[in-house]
Amino acid sequence: MYTSKKAAISFIFITLLIDIMGWGLIIPVMADLIAYLKHIPVNQASPYGAMLLSVFAITQFTFAPVIGNLSDRFGRRPVLLLSLLGFGIDYIILALAPAYGWLFLGRVIAGVTGASFTTATAYIADVSTDETSRAKNFGLIGAAFGIGFVLGPALGGFLAHWGMRAPFYAASALCLLNCLYGYFFLPESLAPENRRPFEWKRANPFGSLKFLTQHKEIGGLALSFFLIYLGAQAVQGNWNFFTIYRFNWSEKMVGISLAVVGVLVGAVQAGLTRVVNPKIGNEKSIYLGLSFYTLGLVLFAFATQGWMMFAFLVPYCLGGICGPSLQSVISGHVPPNQQGELQGSLTSLMSLTAIIGPLMMNSTFAYFTTDKAPFYFPGIHFLIGAVCMLISIFLTYRILSREKVTNPELAGVIEGSEEVKSTPMH
Repeated sequence: MYTSKKAAISFIFITLLIDIMGWGLIIPVMADLIAYLKHIPVNQASPYGAMLLSVFAITQFTFAPVIGNLSDRFGRRPVLLLSLLGFGIDYIILALAPAYGWLFLGRVIAGVTGASFTTATAYIADVSTDETSRAKNFGLIGAAFGIGFVLGPALGGFLAHWGMRAPFYAASALCLLNCLYGYFFLPESLAPENRRPFEWKRANPFGSLKFLTQHKEIGGLALSFFLIYLGAQAVQGNWNFFTIYRFNWSEKMVGISLAVVGVLVGAVQAGLTRVVNPKIGNEKSIYLGLSFYTLGLVLFAFATQGWMMFAFLVPYCLGGICGPSLQSVISGHVPPNQQGELQGSLTSLMSLTAIIGPLMMNSTFAYFTTDKAPFYFPGIHFLIGAVCMLISIFLTYRILSREKVTNPELAGVIEGSEEVKSTPMH
């Protein structure tokens, strides 16, 4: 039994790794592929890239609770295998796409099947026998994110040597091979007696956001959280388009730069936050991290040579020290039996920024690289991101300063160094 559980956990780890690697594999070539299919310059292809990101985020936001509830009804195994099969088909569609519309269709399919993340985490909970094993097994999620963010873009950049379509074929092969392996070796984790009927009201994607309206005391901090992730979309949604246009980077260089981002983010989250937070506390960690984010984005905006982007990644990625501290402070406002709902609502906020952010940032970048703009400024979207971070600093400072006076029992959480598991912020 132990061996089968160990094999199952390994499969889930590989599944999460492939999910994360899959998108990383295709980022280096996506900008040039869109430009090629639309017959336009890469800067004007940027809004079309944003639409692909947004439709993926919309479908994932919509279907995540549906997929999760289906796994409660039919079991984790069939949902996971169908999701892997869907991902494999999606990448084949992207690889063969003769027109932009096919890319759009592929991203819709990926958004639906990519909502399997909640099922994978539910599987881990099913097979974890105690708190110690649960914490250890859930730690694999962070490891999968870290490794996937490094390997995916780097591998995609190198595979681009064989053509723009090569990374898509590689991603498809990984998904389909993992699906085949799971079909023969992955056991079901949810016993029939523990399953429940499917209920549409439980599958409402906006249900988790209601939690924030019911807790007015965290509304301002939730807005700050939203602005941070919105500002980060200036980097996440447009990095490949900007660097190819501004510095004439190759797909390989884009892949290498994103692998560097993965290494830096991993170093900050796995090491630096554990050192900095206990020394200076939550509140100062938030302000320091947001200041680094702001500085990094401003430097990106005014970079004039490609090597500068690598150098400026350092202060930007150091901003990651604010994430765990902010989530710790927000969590301190909510009782233990509502922490799950809180994390669900924060995840929903992140999904909304992935819908709105790319459309806003990429369209601004595209407009300010045309003759229609009042002035030429390719990096303007980074400044918009920096403004989001600055507003978040002032908003958080105002709220926490007031709360330390009006709600003294929260002072320990605000100023303290309580650790919390957080979603990777990069």
